[in-house]
Amino acid sequence: MDRRIRSILEDLEAVRENLLALSDDIWLSIDHNDSNALDRGYEFKKAYNQKLEAFDSVATSLSGLVQQFTSIQLDAGEESGAEDESENTRIIAELNREEPHSLDEDFTYLRPHGFILDGKGTLGITTWRRMYEVFCLQLAHRDADRFRRLPELDDFTSSRGHSSFSRDESTLRQATAIADGVFAEVNLSANSLRDHMKKLMKTFRIPEDQMTVYLREDRDSTRDRVAKAE
Repeated sequence: MDRRIRSILEDLEAVRENLLALSDDIWLSIDHNDSNALDRGYEFKKAYNQKLEAFDSVATSLSGLVQQFTSIQLDAGEESGAEDESENTRIIAELNREEPHSLDEDFTYLRPHGFILDGKGTLGITTWRRMYEVFCLQLAHRDADRFRRLPELDDFTSSRGHSSFSRDESTLRQATAIADGVFAEVNLSANSLRDHMKKLMKTFRIPEDQMTVYLREDRDSTRDRVAKAE
């Protein structure tokens, strides 16, 4: 029963992230040199985003209700080696059995399982949104002063004035608290979150090759091969 509930909760999160990815896909497929197509695309995107916002609100509420009633937490399976070297060694060894991926790849319609940031491993991640939260939290622990300044940096404000970080959660479409009163925008597709991570690594002066991503699809494939071999 618990496994079924967890699987349903994870599927719900996957649907949310896939809908964000679909929005990006459709927008990129539009010929932006065709004014009529662009106008139709804009109207679609506007209506789609409104529906998606409503769905996201219901999904968040529903997921929270189920997790509270069943005491099954989506992040309960997470493991991190950020604070314990022997645990970190074990986690990295487990992740290294799977195929590594860089931040230069397309993660559309894929699901994360873990990551290694500057030698520190984390596994059991179920969504890109959660991976981004943990990633940001590790950066905040690494350099708290620099992280607190993120809301003031132009690099994290779009040309339309949308902020990636803020001290006022009401200014973000969907905010999650990270550390020291700083909130991060998480209503983003996998590839958008990937781009934010690349930008953050540059800001924190961490070489891009110090971030490795591991996917659930690869993990499941590895487990299937092991099971067949047995």
